[in-house]
Amino acid sequence: MEYKKGQVLKGGVVWKNLYIYRKSDALYQLTVVFCRRFLPPYGDRTVDQMIQAARSGKQNIVEGSEDGKTSTEMELKLLNVARASLQELCEDYKDYLKSHNLPLWNSSNDRYERMRLFCREHNDYDAYSQIAETMSDEEMANLALTLCHQTDKMMVKYLEQLEKQFVTEGGIKERMHAARTGYRNGMDNRLHELEAENQQLKEEVAKLKEEIRRLRNT
Repeated sequence: MEYKKGQVLKGGVVWKNLYIYRKSDALYQLTVVFCRRFLPPYGDRTVDQMIQAARSGKQNIVEGSEDGKTSTEMELKLLNVARASLQELCEDYKDYLKSHNLPLWNSSNDRYERMRLFCREHNDYDAYSQIAETMSDEEMANLALTLCHQTDKMMVKYLEQLEKQFVTEGGIKERMHAARTGYRNGMDNRLHELEAENQQLKEEVAKLKEEIRRLRNT
């Protein structure tokens, strides 16, 4: 996300390497499996809502990272949209647990800590695909909720970092102004150097002429 002094475009973030993207992608894949296994294929709008919310989460991270090369404002906006989408998905999973009289795991559940540590240590869907087809709906919903909470905390920190960068470095307009100003200052400094060199050469030429006249008169 950093850029060199005088550089207009920020260095591109490799969004595939971002933990928030990798976890949101895992959430999307898990949500597709969850809906296929535990929700009716037809007549339930929840399926479309959950899959769309999960997809919006990861896609807006991608778009935000790409747009961030030219516009920090747009990057912040899209990442906030991604965060809102994942919060919506979180509520859908909570609603599922409530409507099916299933428990929302917390620290009093002996499985909660193991799941929290597993989600913290694994970012990619490959680690979850091995268990997604064998877990119960209670387990999958609580797994997805754990991922939602962890991803949200990461996104809050990431957004705070971007906001701080925007305040200190500005957007593309400020960077363009800084680049132009830096270029003009550089040209002015070079002009002053050339003028000084020219004056020095004139003085040396005058001295040489004076020395030539002196030698001719001797």
